[in-house]
Amino acid sequence: MANTSPPVETTRPGAGTTVTTKDILSSESRRGRGRRQTLASVGWAALPLMTFVIIVLLWAAIVEVFDVPSYLLPGPLAVLDRMFAERDNLLTQAVPTLQALGIGLLLCLVISIPAGLVIALSKVAKRTIYPVVMLMQLVPKIAIAPLLLVWLGFSVQTKVSLVVLIAFFPLLMSSIAGFVSLDDRLLYLTRSMGASKMQTFWRLRMPAALPIIFSGIKTCATIAITGALVAEFLGSNEGLGYALLRAGSQLDTTYIFAILVVLTVIGIAINYLIEALEWWLTPWERHQKNQGKK
Repeated sequence: MANTSPPVETTRPGAGTTVTTKDILSSESRRGRGRRQTLASVGWAALPLMTFVIIVLLWAAIVEVFDVPSYLLPGPLAVLDRMFAERDNLLTQAVPTLQALGIGLLLCLVISIPAGLVIALSKVAKRTIYPVVMLMQLVPKIAIAPLLLVWLGFSVQTKVSLVVLIAFFPLLMSSIAGFVSLDDRLLYLTRSMGASKMQTFWRLRMPAALPIIFSGIKTCATIAITGALVAEFLGSNEGLGYALLRAGSQLDTTYIFAILVVLTVIGIAINYLIEALEWWLTPWERHQKNQGKK
């Protein structure tokens, strides 16, 4: 037979409040659930680091077991030693690359997001500007690079221009998709309540578009690094792309891997910076995620 005994009542000392065993068990269950969620969050956060460690260990094992020559595949320790030995040179070469990358990304933000807003909200702009943008996107950017060298020379403007050309279109498309994602019924509701166009934009349309826009920013930041490197390949006497090209011509594989590690670190740092900015500018997204975990 099932146990149908009533819950035992206890009294907290000094409080005069009656607490049942059911309340105590429920509180302990909530605490246990909170600990399990914390452990699960820590585990998920540590999973990328564990994956990276496993990849590095496999890399070192392959080099050691198969006795791979260093000019084909250097080991992780050799790459770290070379990075430490060339740290000053790597830092010096990273500065012009980061300069071109930062200016190019800022220009992309300033140009692509307003252009996406205009194309999303204006039928005239969608029929006039959008086809021109699509036509420009069909032209290979590598083919435009020699023209940029002729027009702008071996300068930072050439690298910035190529970064903008390569990263412009993904952010533009994300901006258009974000600004048209708002449900029309919400627009009708706010208009019926007397909200102005600016109030509707800042309170509804912009918050709805921000998550999609940030996805586009992450995408364009990734390919913007490629744009900066390509520009330094084609015509530059400084930068990580220039150092990468010289190391390749000298068959210095260890230095190539050291540069690749630096570029990877730069990409990870930019991605985390964008995610931090998104976390700060979209507090409602955090609230929804926290509600979903409860």
